[in-house]
Amino acid sequence: MRIGVPKEVHAGEKRVATVPEVAEKLIKLGFAVTVENGAGEGANFSDEAYQAVGCQIADRAGVWSQADVILKVRAPEAHPEHGGDEVDNLGEGATLISFIWPAQNPELMEKLAARKATVLAMDCVPRISRAQKLDALSSMANIAGYRAVIEAAHEFGRFFTGQITAAGKVPPAKVFIIGV
Repeated sequence: MRIGVPKEVHAGEKRVATVPEVAEKLIKLGFAVTVENGAGEGANFSDEAYQAVGCQIADRAGVWSQADVILKVRAPEAHPEHGGDEVDNLGEGATLISFIWPAQNPELMEKLAARKATVLAMDCVPRISRAQKLDALSSMANIAGYRAVIEAAHEFGRFFTGQITAAGKVPPAKVFIIGV
């Protein structure tokens, strides 16, 4: 069975669906892994790093046409450079593992159903102890929340922590974070 990892096409997306370390584990389990050239660049993983663990590197068409399973971060969408929808590249009966947001994307779900795709929506994995290793949503939310605080601290314009020195004191900042 071949797993394909295409490059994310959403503007500004730097994540990649799998890293060389995980790809190596998949290969040891007997899967073949094909990664689109440049798929890991935004996350600082070179094509050579993927090749070093046994992945094949292919162009966009090669990844989509050869794969039985496609791993993506974001749901398939229209490709900004090549035109056409990524769903059209998905092989009939293939499996797609990605954040999908099925309730918010009924048209996407209809397209995937027309291709007879098996879809595993990572955003629908329940947040329970048994499924904790699959809970990609919580880990992404954790990172986003951490970054939001850093960004807010930068925009706040003064120190967050209070200080008392011989020259005087700086009161601590008071902030209220509602969510990201």
